[in-house]
Amino acid sequence: MKKVMLKTTLSLAVALASTQIFASGFALNEQSISGMGTGFAGRSSSADDASTVFGNPAGMSRLKREQVTGGVAFIDAHTDISDASSRPNGGTNKGDMVPFMGVPMGYYVKPIDDRWAVGFGVYAPFGLVTDYENGFAGRYFGSKSEVKIVTLQPTVSYAFNDKVSIGFGPTINRIDGKLESNLSLNPLAPDGEVKIKGDDTALGYNVGILVQATDSTSVGLTYHSKVKYKIEGDTKVNYGLLGALGQNPNQKFDASLDITTPESVDFSVTHKLDDQWTLYAGSTWTRWSRLKEISVENSGVPAALNGSFGTITEEQNWHDTWAHAIGASYQLNKQWVLRTGLSVDQAPTNNENRSPRIPTGDRTIFSLGAGWSPTDDLTIDVAYSYLHEESVKVNDNNGRQAYDAKYENSANGFGVGATYRF
Repeated sequence: MKKVMLKTTLSLAVALASTQIFASGFALNEQSISGMGTGFAGRSSSADDASTVFGNPAGMSRLKREQVTGGVAFIDAHTDISDASSRPNGGTNKGDMVPFMGVPMGYYVKPIDDRWAVGFGVYAPFGLVTDYENGFAGRYFGSKSEVKIVTLQPTVSYAFNDKVSIGFGPTINRIDGKLESNLSLNPLAPDGEVKIKGDDTALGYNVGILVQATDSTSVGLTYHSKVKYKIEGDTKVNYGLLGALGQNPNQKFDASLDITTPESVDFSVTHKLDDQWTLYAGSTWTRWSRLKEISVENSGVPAALNGSFGTITEEQNWHDTWAHAIGASYQLNKQWVLRTGLSVDQAPTNNENRSPRIPTGDRTIFSLGAGWSPTDDLTIDVAYSYLHEESVKVNDNNGRQAYDAKYENSANGFGVGATYRF
């Protein structure tokens, strides 16, 4: 029973991984539509619009006009589950547990003078909705997850000269999530349910430097800090067989979980070949090795149930990851710019600890995009990405139930945004 509950109370943050397939672990990449078109290559070395508030806050000093950038990226994910087996036998494996979802973003930048600029960003660095079908064979290890993280980032940048600028922005991060799993103590009895919900607000920061190394080449470095959350909420258990233990079949406990989202470092280079062609390249390192284990504390648990629902710990043993991207843009004419990019991204999970909530592997992403400027004041950006992920195995066993399956994930991403300059 302890292991069943453990798979349910798996961190509100860790559960994100099953849908965030455009970035490693449970991170999202969708903070810029213009950047999406080049596969996010050059994210920290280019300042095409106000989304540089996230990509590299130092880039705000390159924007000479007050402007607003907003957009939304839509993710259409698909999962094929094969070679599945479970104990007890029975259950379905339909896959496609990720509904069509949208990721919004918005930014504002105002130059103060030739050196100073201020800005503000609202975006989602992490997020999740997964919903397996009723009767899913792996339901004891995760049936439904919904987690949202929204970040607010006031930002300032300073240009020392026309070559070097820096930027800094504190981040205010709000996490809110729900998790559900089935519970079974007796294969002859109907399943019970376990539901977890919790939230927290925590602080972090982003800092960057942008250097115009030559007339045609710029380099950028951005650091996104770790964020420490103390997620607090409740655990609800609804299971008739608890009555056989002399307990109320409807139990509710106070739940607490400490989780730290990892820091990351993004380095990129932008090189302008001529008046039409621009090349981009970049790499991102993320310190996922912070996630060694998940430990959930439930308080108010009756003594008879404390061994199952008190302190619950699961090893994760994630490892640090690298993501690499290359891209190019072509200025077709004054109104149109065309973009493309290719990126590869490591998954932080390992074969031993992977679960139905986190069925991800290494991925390759191909991107296309375009920007249309009907006037000097307005630019409309569109982007498309296709992701293919290596197949991975899930092998879960809690002593009472077991689930083994092969997962193959893919996704289509669509983005549309606009920038208006005042």
